[in-house]
This record gives sequence, structure tokens and C-alpha cells, in this order.
Amino acid sequence: MASSCWRFEGSGLSGIASVKDEAAILLQALTWKRAGRGVALATVIETFGSAPRPVGSHLATEEGGLFCGSVSAGCVEGELLTAALEAICDAAPRVLEFGVADETAWRVGLSCGGRIAVLVEKIDDARAALLSDVLAESSARRACALVTPLDCGEATLLRDGDFDGASGLVVRSDERVFVNVYRPAPRLVIVGAVHVAQALAPMAQAAGLDVTVVDPRSVYAAEERFPQTRLDLRWPDEAFPQIGLDPYTALVVLTHDPKIDDIALRLALASNCFYIGALGSRATHARRIERLMADGVTSEALARLRAPIGLDIGAISPAEIAVSILAEIILARGRKPLRTEPRTPLEARAPSLCDPEAQ
Repeated sequence: MASSCWRFEGSGLSGIASVKDEAAILLQALTWKRAGRGVALATVIETFGSAPRPVGSHLATEEGGLFCGSVSAGCVEGELLTAALEAICDAAPRVLEFGVADETAWRVGLSCGGRIAVLVEKIDDARAALLSDVLAESSARRACALVTPLDCGEATLLRDGDFDGASGLVVRSDERVFVNVYRPAPRLVIVGAVHVAQALAPMAQAAGLDVTVVDPRSVYAAEERFPQTRLDLRWPDEAFPQIGLDPYTALVVLTHDPKIDDIALRLALASNCFYIGALGSRATHARRIERLMADGVTSEALARLRAPIGLDIGAISPAEIAVSILAEIILARGRKPLRTEPRTPLEARAPSLCDPEAQ
């Protein structure tokens, strides 16, 4: 994963880093640390109102003023970088708060109407070891959570299954801790190297998804048609076991060829992908359902299949259909109702620690 780094000159910012995901920021921080530089990590631990970046967002800084990542989309980075350089010198962690009622926040530009709290800490050897473990879990596509006491105590790493919920502050035994949940990067597997896929692949990559296009037809799955996109020319039943369909994977089938689509759908519906969609009209989908049921796919499994695929935005062209598909994937991943739907409590819950002794 590549990251862009910028230099802090003290009086202002020469730019804001652009990175693919938080894992890339941690990797850059560890690279600086292993090169012998002093490094600090700033992390959003709490947000209120219209915050520009979510809880868990990182900004890493090294002693020479280079930094990567963002905790406020550029609003308060200058103030935070000064605090980060101070943390590198005195090794003391600190929590900074910025909001519109704060004169300093206005001065550095946080005028979005929200408030954020940011933990700034030096990356010492112990923290570097924990961050290395986080990256190892991420590379293995396993979720984990880093638990950091805000008052005193050592940080610990929880493996997948030992925690529940999202990143945020937790109070346990009168102790405040920040639980930062790291989940594998979202992935999109596109079955069918068709025109819609040509538009969807770069859009999904720009949105932060790792994209693989699967199609055994080499005339379609050609590098000239899909520059900078991973191509897999195997049949789905050959490709999927190696790719791995996990809870962080979305899968769409686009070929209109039952010999390819049906194989992919049977495997996907037996997996725990967070999104499965298929291109085709309602009549095409009805025939697809008949075939899949005849092959033993249950009604419960078929209820997970989104077809016709994409949000109903009146899409006609391949690019418009790609937009509707990507929008539906983002909606499914965020588990958030549309603004036109009745407001119901979101599925996302406050973080909790599963260990009864830690509650």
C-alpha cells in the first residue's frame, strides 16, 4: 500500500496526505520507527456532531516534520502536528479537543459544526510491537482491536472474537479506555469483465475497495480493457477458494451467462460476504432463482441476493449502472438507512469488551 507524505513547516501545512486506508498509515509510521526516527501517532477517539473524520482515523508524524494521514480532513492538522512533535520529545501522551466554540479551533479552521477529541502519543517499542501485530492481523484478513487506557496502564490487543462493536471510548471499572477496532480492507470481486465492470472497477478502487475481476473469457478479461485492475482468468469455483470470500467482501455477477454467474452465486451465497448482487432484469432474475433452487440453494440464502442489482436511480448507461452498484455496496457496508427511509436505530453498537472481567 502506497502512501503520500507531506512536510510540516511549523507555520502551516504544505499539503494533506492521501492514503488508501489506516493500515497504510500504520505501516508508514512503523517504517519511520524502524529507520530510527522519533514517531508520534494521532488518533480520533471521540466525535460529536458533524465531525470531518470518523473515530479511529490516524495521522502519523515523524521527528523531521513528515506526516501522513488525516484526523480532520485538514481542519486542525497544524495544531496536532505541533502537539505530535512535542509528544515525540517528552513521550507524554495527551488528548486534545477541538470544536467550534473553541477559539483555537476557529483559528485552525474546524468550522464544520462538530467537535473531535484526539489522542496523541509517541510510538515507543511496545506500541510499535502492537501496531505490527495489528498489521499482521489485517494482512491475514482478521479483525482485531487495540485497547488503550487513557489514564494509565499498558495497551493490549484483542483478537477477532474477543471484542464486539465499533471503535470508541469504553468505561470499565472506573477506567477510561479507547477501543480501536481494525477490520480488513473492504474487497470487491466482480464476476464478468463486461462494460459495467470496466466502469465499476476504477470507481470502486477510488472508493477504497480492493478489486478483483474474475472471468475465464480472456477476450473480455484483458489488461487493455482493465488497466491497473487485478484480473483472474479462472472459473469462479477455481478462483474463489484462493481469493477467499469473507465478511469484508462484496461480490457482483455481471456476465449474463448462467454457466459463469450461477457457479459464482452458489459459492457466494454459501459464504458470509456482506454483499451479493446480480445484474439482470426481473424476468432474468426469476429464471435465475429457479435454477439456483433446483441446484439446492435455499430460500433463506437467496434472500441475501440483491437483484436487480444497484440502487434504483434510473441508471441506463454502464457508468450509471456502476454508480448504482457501488452506492448499494457502500450502503450495505455502512448498514445505514437511506434518508428517504424511516429513521430507525442503526445496527452499529457502542464498543464493548467481551471479557466479563473487563466489563
